[in-house]
Amino acid sequence: MFSRIRRIVNRFFNRASTLNNEPLNKVSLIVLILIDLFILFNVFSGLNDISGWHISPSQAYPCYSDWQTHQTQTNQNKNYETIRNTFTSSYPGSPSFRQTYQQAATGHLGEVSETCLKFADYKDKIKTPENQKIVGLIDQKQNRVSTIEQSNRKIREQYDSTLLEKIAGQGREQSINAVGAEKAKQELDQNNRTISTLKTEISDLKNQLIAKPESASFIAFLNDKNSFEKVEKGYKQASFWYPSIQLAFQALFLLPLIFVALSVYKFAQRKGYGLISLISWHLLVIFFIPLIFKVFEFLQVGALFEFFVSIISTLFGGLLFLINYVYILLIPLVGFGIIKFFQKFAFNPKIQAANRVQKSECLQCARKIRHHDSHCPHCGYFQYAECPNCHESTYKNLPYCKQCGYPQPSNQG
Repeated sequence: MFSRIRRIVNRFFNRASTLNNEPLNKVSLIVLILIDLFILFNVFSGLNDISGWHISPSQAYPCYSDWQTHQTQTNQNKNYETIRNTFTSSYPGSPSFRQTYQQAATGHLGEVSETCLKFADYKDKIKTPENQKIVGLIDQKQNRVSTIEQSNRKIREQYDSTLLEKIAGQGREQSINAVGAEKAKQELDQNNRTISTLKTEISDLKNQLIAKPESASFIAFLNDKNSFEKVEKGYKQASFWYPSIQLAFQALFLLPLIFVALSVYKFAQRKGYGLISLISWHLLVIFFIPLIFKVFEFLQVGALFEFFVSIISTLFGGLLFLINYVYILLIPLVGFGIIKFFQKFAFNPKIQAANRVQKSECLQCARKIRHHDSHCPHCGYFQYAECPNCHESTYKNLPYCKQCGYPQPSNQG
């Protein structure tokens, strides 16, 4: 078993570092590695581009995040805060919310949710100069309240200090504070009255903004649970399938490259084009590396992962670490099945040997040899094995002896 794995690994590195069965020199090896790195970088860049070809859940449902925030908020000012955020995310001359939502989907497959476009239309109706002026006044008054409250904190510190000085019998001329206790108290009272007036004005302005017809319509739309549930369901469904869609597009990008590289490699092997065979082998390996990475990435965030999460959550509650046990057991079984498939069908040495004998090719390197050659002149591989029955030479890895027809052992190669 281990000797077989060792032979496979040695064969892999020999194919990657030899040219016409001769080791590459250091300069050629460095050039080849640089080419590999350049191609690998471009492959990952292409994968990144094509993985975003389909519209993402956040682009298809751009209103979901804001809507969910509004639904989960419990404070009394949540209606105002939601309306206020409409002005925070826009500026004079900025495109409408509908245009912004639609532009995010430009150049992608898929479309934006109609409910979210309706959500954008409500926000666009609120974004009027009059409402902007009200929001500006609210901000000014809130900033003034903050300034006065900060001033109060400083005055209160001085007031407390002057009270201590007065209790201690210290004269006013010896005080370290610029304001006396009586004057500090007067300023505090005056500031508190001003803050109270400003907060009343702010509350009136907020109510005025919320009472606007366009605002009331927007809030009513936000409170429509059926619409929100429709968006939430669509977003979660899109999030569930998006990793699978990404993997499909990434495979669509990689599989033609793998097919072309494999075809060129086999053609070069048959024709004896050593350099083309070497480069195509490197390309084949490079194209497989990202595919393996993306498959494992999909297993961690894709539909299969979500499926296991839902099952384990249902059966065992919060014991999500059991997913790791499932993967530890499942992935080796899947890998075992893939290996058995390729060993039995795709890269079966017996099938390869039968095809190569018919084409007068070397059983090891698949290059053309003469029918009576016992060793390959290209790689030196010995083509025959001794039959355990008649002790004559017969082809390796073929099921029966060509001399007596006796069944041959399965481990000839």
